Amino acid sequence: MPDRKPGGDIEPGLLTEYLTADLGYFVRSAREFERFQSPFQTVEVHDTAPFGTLFRLDGHFMTSEKDEFFYHENLVHTAAITHPAPEKALIIGGGDGGSAEELLKYPTMKSVTLVEIDLAVIDIARKYFRAVHRGAFADPRLAIKLEDGFAFVRRATESYDLIVLDLTDPGGPSEALYTADFYRACASRLNPTGAMTLHIASPVAHPDRIRAGLANLRSAFAVVAPYLVSVPLYGGLWMMAFASATLNPAYLTPLDVNRRIAQRAVRDLQYYNGDMHRASFALPNFVRELVAAVQGT
Repeated sequence: MPDRKPGGDIEPGLLTEYLTADLGYFVRSAREFERFQSPFQTVEVHDTAPFGTLFRLDGHFMTSEKDEFFYHENLVHTAAITHPAPEKALIIGGGDGGSAEELLKYPTMKSVTLVEIDLAVIDIARKYFRAVHRGAFADPRLAIKLEDGFAFVRRATESYDLIVLDLTDPGGPSEALYTADFYRACASRLNPTGAMTLHIASPVAHPDRIRAGLANLRSAFAVVAPYLVSVPLYGGLWMMAFASATLNPAYLTPLDVNRRIAQRAVRDLQYYNGDMHRASFALPNFVRELVAAVQGT
């Protein structure tokens, strides 16, 4: 399956990443703060002009202090606003704390469990990325589990209102977390009105990954709603997906979304609002054809 490839940096200070063997992009590092090998992956932190402090794992751009909201707000709020009153959430991955911070904005949220396999990611976030987690690690509602996400879900007995898969790209420790088996395990841990969200891939660079990902999701969930967002650090247009047994975020109008944001006192949103929620489900024709091929229509 095509995948984002870590860049072979072509000159000192130039961080490159390939979406495919023929397509990539770069960010120039003004200063390298950290570079080391954790038990699971290569960890880097850089200072950059366009993105501020930037985080890479195994050569992949993960998050940055200036653009994290493009990713985290869309990953979390599309599902959290669709849910009638989320109280308990599970994050698989997400060691930078950005998804946890967004979930903890909800006054109904009683507990968030974050399952991260690599302690180094959390340590780096605590040290460099307060602009991403904004103190979420100190919130008493957040519980951190240092273990494999698939193993945690398999043995879990609790049910959740929301599951957020905030993962690295497929490969290494995250490979099994993009399979139909894992999605079915997650579905079994959701309440009847629960929902799961995840990022999938670039519809421009990774159509095969999108076909496979949506097919795996449809084997586990009755409702699968793909949506599009712009993530500058990931090279532009990116697909995410909402999955549920009963809920469908595409049914919400902009007025519905804005009303729920106000009623729930969800603050400090830089991207997400009612118009953007609705617009994210408006798919260009080439993406409609890609999604329809998976649906068999």
